[in-house]
This record gives sequence, structure tokens and C-alpha cells, in this order.
Amino acid sequence: MTDISSSPSRLSFKLPSVKSILDTLRSGDIALATGVMGLIVILIVPLPALLVDGLLAISIVFSVMILMTALFIQKPLEFSSFPTVLLIATMLRLGLNLATTRLILSEGHNGPAAAGHVIEAFGNFVTRGNFVIGIVIFIILVIVNFIVITKGSGRIAEVAARFSLDAMPGKQMAIDADLSAGLIDEDTAKKRRAELEGESAFFGNMDGASKFVRGDAIAGLIITFINVSAGMAIGIMQEGLSPGEAGSVYTLLTIGDGLVSQIPALIVSTAAGILVSKSGVSGAADKALTTQFGGYPKALGMASAVMAALALLPGMPLIPFLALSGGVGYAAFRASKSKAVRDVAERAKAVADAAAKAPQGAPGQPGAAPAGEPPISDSLKIDDLKLELGYGLLGLVKEDESGTDRLTEQIKALRRQLALELGFVMPPVRILDNMQLEPNDYKVRIKEVEAAHGQIHANLLMVMDPYGNPIDLPGHQTTEPTFGLPATWIDPALRDEAELRGLSIIDPSTVISTHLTEVLKANVAELLSYANVQTLLSGLPKDQQKLVEDIIPSQISVSGVQRVLQALLTERISIRDLSTILEGIAEVAAPGRSIQAITEHVRSRLARQICAANLGQDGNLPLLTLSPQWERDFAEAMVGEGEHRHLAMAPSRLQQFIVSVGQAFEKAAQQGELPVMITSPSIRPHVRAIIERFRPQTVVMSQNEVHPRVRLKTVGAI
Repeated sequence: MTDISSSPSRLSFKLPSVKSILDTLRSGDIALATGVMGLIVILIVPLPALLVDGLLAISIVFSVMILMTALFIQKPLEFSSFPTVLLIATMLRLGLNLATTRLILSEGHNGPAAAGHVIEAFGNFVTRGNFVIGIVIFIILVIVNFIVITKGSGRIAEVAARFSLDAMPGKQMAIDADLSAGLIDEDTAKKRRAELEGESAFFGNMDGASKFVRGDAIAGLIITFINVSAGMAIGIMQEGLSPGEAGSVYTLLTIGDGLVSQIPALIVSTAAGILVSKSGVSGAADKALTTQFGGYPKALGMASAVMAALALLPGMPLIPFLALSGGVGYAAFRASKSKAVRDVAERAKAVADAAAKAPQGAPGQPGAAPAGEPPISDSLKIDDLKLELGYGLLGLVKEDESGTDRLTEQIKALRRQLALELGFVMPPVRILDNMQLEPNDYKVRIKEVEAAHGQIHANLLMVMDPYGNPIDLPGHQTTEPTFGLPATWIDPALRDEAELRGLSIIDPSTVISTHLTEVLKANVAELLSYANVQTLLSGLPKDQQKLVEDIIPSQISVSGVQRVLQALLTERISIRDLSTILEGIAEVAAPGRSIQAITEHVRSRLARQICAANLGQDGNLPLLTLSPQWERDFAEAMVGEGEHRHLAMAPSRLQQFIVSVGQAFEKAAQQGELPVMITSPSIRPHVRAIIERFRPQTVVMSQNEVHPRVRLKTVGAI
């Protein structure tokens, strides 16, 4: 005998087991595909009454499941598959309508149970033996579904879809602004963008899905008319029934069929209306409604009083209205107590948060921390930027009607502006209250060290005369904190009069943001950290990464690049063109080369940028030249060799130079010019080191930094 299973010349074929078939059918995609194919089969193949009863029960349960899901979800996007579910539910009802129509027209002459017991039960329960009542109830249900719920939810979906699409660019810009301001990270931004796209797609789909419900209601009316008219014609002309018998049987069956299809349609339409009207409401429907109704106990109390007054009207039933009045009054009492408890809890939380921010000095064993207290190491953390406000200025950071506060928005815009001007993103500004300050005072701290302070009035407006003339409006005379110019605080009611006089009007939040801007520009070099430089280098395009690999660390370290960038930022030169800066570093950098020499070469590579930033209104570059005598004096005062040369000029001669510079710039200002000082390349850093101590905003350029195509205009000499 030959073993067939071991013979290599034979192929064995194994039938799939019943278990594998069931496992395949239980998989989600196969089950869904089978169900959709079943809907198509219902449209074609006649079904027995018993199977129709089961499918009608499934339709009712399916619609109830949809309604309950719409009630319990937290956000509409949690039921993003609703348009697909709505299409499947509509196809199921229309298929069952066709199946029941086939049974009614073919078997209706056999009695009310011809189309199944579900239709018979609905017909008998609603009509109560009078088919006119059944027709009226059916028409009312169709009107409620078609005109009220379906039309309303369709309109809401249409408006929501249009508004969602219109608002998408603004929301995208808000996400990008928060990302650039450092308020969110890249992962959070991606998540918010995905939610935004999902929301837009959902409301767009809901707008189209609402047409399914509308078409379903129209199809139900047409099918009902066909069932009644065609059924009576078949019963009278083919089955020999009298007109009364035919009307009673076929009307009962048609009304029962219409109710069985319209009640699930009404439930699904209600679910659609709840879902599209839930936009902007967070939480399940019961919690959202309870929270919002319970948040206003006075409204419940007024409703209770109105119902009590109605109960006292002549002829009104006393018990129902008094019972409702008592129930709503009790709800108002409970809501009032709950609101009071919530208010106390919120105040306690605010006090606890304030206490957590303040320094703690609770007694205890040395070195031991109470339970729940943050570790001592947390106190070592330093905020790069901090804005401290007195308690009288806390109103500046309260949200207005639009949900934003002006000071925070101005600081966000300031960070975006400085990122464009200087080439890197400033660290976030932490705003907090400081009870040790005077009510109207504020302080700006950089790395926990005070960098600036000022005093403003949160409820007044600051006005300044552009020409420096005295201001005769009633108010408080003051000094503008940023530039030290004379100003006056006036009442907001005098704004129109100040505008008529041509005065500059500045609101309190703008005063702070302007002061913060100048402080940041003056200290920007300190804010460029090692981590910032690494981020800038890693953010360069791929085609420029090879340059970074070539010079770091062979020619210069990351710390060296940081010092070059800080030297540029100290003189308010943007580092946004980082590729050009790195190319300049690559040309001269070498081990042992001074940062000053590298920086001076990089400045010459940025000549076009430096000149463009200092052009006058006429397009020319205004210059104050250094006389040959001063050039010679500075050159002779240089001591040392090579990279270690430094300036050693007599103090009296330095004082003469300072006075001459001040006079020259004053004269240029009287001519309406804001010139830059031009020197030879060898002495430029040393001249700048002197001038920055008394005129930090003055630009000092070397002759190598003047671009060949820039038009020059000499306005004076020193």
C-alpha cells in the first residue's frame, strides 16, 4: 500500500473548517460588507413575514442605539461616523419599505397579519379600529419629522458647515501663531490641526447626510400613497373584496407599515438634530443641560413663581401646576446651594494657588519638606522673561468679551515681531502678580534680575504731544517709562478731545508692551542660549547642513557660534540670514581666532542687510564720518599685538570724544537725520565699545560694511 499523504506526486486539498468561516465572518470589515450586501438583497428578493418582523425590530433598535449614542457622546467628533451610519439606516428602512410593500400588495387580502405581526401590532395600537385616526397620526409624524426636525437639523448642519469652512483659515493661523510663540509644541499643533480638519469634514458630511433624512421622509409619503391606492385596486379588482373591506385592510397595513418606518426615521432625525446642535457644547447632553440650567438658579425660581401664579388662575387645574411649581422651586434651591459650594471651592482653589506661588516658611525639621510640597530643587529654576504686575494692574490680563486679553495678545504679537526682526524666537514671557509691588507698578525681569520697571494706571489713557509741547488737558503729569518723555494720564472720556488736538494716545497695555520691546532688544544677546543656537542650526535646510558639519567642531564650536551671534544681536543685527553668517564664519574661523575678528568679518558679509536697516526716508544712507585726527588718535592709542590689541586712550581725550559725538548727533537730529557713524575697520569695535555706554542705539559701521550699491549722504563729521 502507498501512503498518499507522503507521496510527492499528489496534491492535498483541505476544506476550510466551520470555525475558520465563523472567525472570518466575525471580523468587522467582512461583517459590514455582508450587511451592506444584505441591504441590496432585501431590495430584490421577496422576504417572508417572519424575517420582515425581525428586520423591523433590528431597524427600531438600531435607531434607538443611534439616538442614545448622540446623547451620551462628549463632542460631536466622537461620532464622526454618523453620516455613514445614517446612510446605512436609511437604506435599511427603504429596503424594508420595499419588502413590506411587496407583502402588503401580494398578501394583504389575507388579513392584517399578512405583512407580519409588527406592522399589525403598530396598526391596531395606533388606529384603535379607526383607520382615519391612524392616517391623521401618520401625517402628523411625517410633518414633524420632515418639516420640523429634518429641516431644522439640515439648516443647522448647512450653517455649521459653511461657518466651519469660513473659520478654518483663522483657526489655522491661530494654531501657527501659538506654535511660533512657543505656547504649544509641534505634536500639540498637529493634534489641533487634525481636530480642525476632522471638524470641518464632519460638518460638511453632516450637511450632505441631512439630505438622506429628507429623501427618506419623501419616499415614505410616496410609498404610503402607493400602498393604499394600489392595495385597494388589487383588493377590489383582483381579490373580490368590497371597497370597505379593502379600505380597512389595506389602510391598516399601510398605516402600520408607515409608522414602523417613520418612528425609526423620527428617532434618527432627532439624533441628527442633537448631534449638529451640540457644536460648542462639551460633555454628554444630560450633564451639559444640567450644568447650564443649574448654573442659573434665579431662572428656575422665576419659572416656579410663574407656574404658581398660573395655578391660581380661575379654571386652571390646581394640582399639576402646584406640583410642577414645587418641583422646579426645589430644583432652584438645590442649584443655588450647589452654585454656592462651587463658588467657595473656586475661591479656596484660588487662595491655594496663590499660597503655592508665595515662598513657604513652615516650621519643621531642617531639610524636611511637608507632604505634597514641591521639591526644593524646583526653586532653582529660572524664568528667562518675567513680567510682574501690582494688584491694581491685574485687570489688564483679564479676558474681554471675545475671550482674550489685550496685554497677552500684544506680547504674543511682540514675540512674533522680534522673531522676524532678530531671527530667533524669544522665550515665553511669564506674567504673574507681585503683592510686594505698589498697585500700579510693574517690573520686567530677565533671568530673575530686574531689567526695567514702570508705573501706569490701568483705567486711564496716556497722551503725549508729538512736538514736545505741554499738555493742558486735566490729568496726572508723568514720565513715559520707555524713553523718559513727558506724558499725561487722562480719563478715557477725554479721548475724542485728545484726538482733535493731535495728541498721541496710548493705552496702558501698549505702554507695557512698548517698554518690554525695548528691554528685550537691549538684552536680546543674553536671551540667545546654547539650546537656541542648537535649534537654529538643526532647523537649517538639508542642503546647508553640510556647511554646519564642515565647520563644527573642526573650525569653531557651537559655543563660538553662539558668541558670534550674541555679538551681532548686541548691536541689533538680525541673525535671520544664518546661512550667510555661517559662510562668513567658515571663511575666517580657525582654532585660536578671536570671536571679535570673526564677528567683524561676518559683519562685512552682512553689509547689504546692515545698510538696508539704516537707510533714511530718501533711500540714502546718512553718515557721520570720523575725522582723520580722531582716526589717527585711535590708531595710536592701540596697544598689544595681533588678536590681543586693545585701546589705551587718555580719559581726558575720551571725554572730548564723547562730547564731540553728542554734539554731532544733536546737530544731525535738528536736520531730521538719524545717521550712522562710519570708521575704519581696525578701530570700529573699540569706537563702538565707547559709544554704547552713553548712546547704546547708535549704529557704528566700518568702511567694509558699506555695500557698493548703497547711495551715501554725509551729514556731518566728528
